[in-house]
Amino acid sequence: MKWIPLATLSIMTFVPSGAADRPNVLFIAADDLANALGCYGDPLAITPHLDRFAASGVCFERAYHQIPLCNPARASLMTGRRPDQTQVYDLDRHFREALPSVVTLPQYFAAAGYFTARVGKIYHYDVPADIGTDGFDDAPSWQLTVNPKGRDKSDEALVFNSEPHRKISAALSWLAADGADEEQTDGMIASEAIRLMQEHREQPFFLGVGFFRPHTPFVAPRRYFDLYPLDSMRLPYSPPGDRADLPVAAFAHNNPLPHYGLDEKTLLEARRAYYASVSFVDAQVGRLLAALEELGLAGNTIVVFWSDNGFHLGEHDGVWQKRTLFEESASAPLLIRWPGARGNGQPCRRVVEFLDLYPTLADAAGMKVPDGLDGRSLLPLLDDPLAVWEGGAVTQILRPADERLSFPVMGRSLRTERWRYTEWNEGEAGAELYDHAADPGEFENLAIDPSPENRRVIEQLRPLLEKKARGRAPSTPFDPARL
Repeated sequence: MKWIPLATLSIMTFVPSGAADRPNVLFIAADDLANALGCYGDPLAITPHLDRFAASGVCFERAYHQIPLCNPARASLMTGRRPDQTQVYDLDRHFREALPSVVTLPQYFAAAGYFTARVGKIYHYDVPADIGTDGFDDAPSWQLTVNPKGRDKSDEALVFNSEPHRKISAALSWLAADGADEEQTDGMIASEAIRLMQEHREQPFFLGVGFFRPHTPFVAPRRYFDLYPLDSMRLPYSPPGDRADLPVAAFAHNNPLPHYGLDEKTLLEARRAYYASVSFVDAQVGRLLAALEELGLAGNTIVVFWSDNGFHLGEHDGVWQKRTLFEESASAPLLIRWPGARGNGQPCRRVVEFLDLYPTLADAAGMKVPDGLDGRSLLPLLDDPLAVWEGGAVTQILRPADERLSFPVMGRSLRTERWRYTEWNEGEAGAELYDHAADPGEFENLAIDPSPENRRVIEQLRPLLEKKARGRAPSTPFDPARL
């Protein structure tokens, strides 16, 4: 546990009168969680706690990150700025290098009189190496930090690594662990967060609770693996020739071969381990939500559940992990319960961005939404999930050079309710167009020899994309090894 002195902030805020008027914020994050939840329609996922939570709040079915990679995605979400402002495109640059005086989301709440604390991973950590440390945290964001370290750290030698030449953090690796939930880091994180809610229930709090799973290695107590018999696992469907119409840049540098060249049994075991880790996280979220009820805090606590990016599990004929601009990587779960909101209990299919969380939470807490944020408040959709909501979501990724691509390129993608349009180095390294009304799997790239109608769609979408994301790699030197 670490106490951090709160820096003095000159922030103009509206603070509601009386502590009872100020809702708490329980800000729950998972790491590398795809839309592999029952509430997102996954028939395999066993996630009863998150499913019940989604049924009591608003499940945003089309929520998109600004970069599908941990550090830049979290930097963007927590500052409310797009990556071209934070200048964070990889894993080892801190957003305060470019924005030294930026006021983060929890800082803004602290200035309004909130107790702000973090348990586990909210900003970037190297997983599993940084478990138990502050990782790549942002000290000004918190008054208190807690960094649990469970037996998953001491048991790392037991982890199975399907590719021993890679670190377990980057390979398909897993462990069906012995012992109880509370012995694992994520179980300890839930316990510590519950303790903080108990200790600070008499004052408004902003509590960030960050779970490390299902990030590789996929570690969960054995009983969660038992939920998923291996013979129930299947690899996702890909049509013959799925990759033939895709630019080389569309495939991440860290996944050089389809399915990493691994055999089907190993891949099915990896999918099983991933789902086991998801169910383990679901159980820890259930503990947090139960504690809110037991402490009498649920009626005055805004609860948010999110992940930093999506995750591939073999789509597009063998894509795994993240760092692509396909739907599975760019989208991630977003669940919000704002007590008393008329939209609670309904799904929302409008296209939203994780940038929208900062202004949404400020707005829901009755504070003035700060100037300079790139997102917009989602309160209209929390009130009415069917409300008109113009615009789209922009996701980008800096793709390093490798043996398949001789130069680094910037990919940027615009998702609207019907379309996804993606271009690499402003189209010079390839482009993609998908019609989600007819092709939700993104199997047919309509940007290849587009029809006149599809060409008109591209001409309409490109200006929207150009307003929000740079089209080329930064001019500063870029080392692929840093990723």
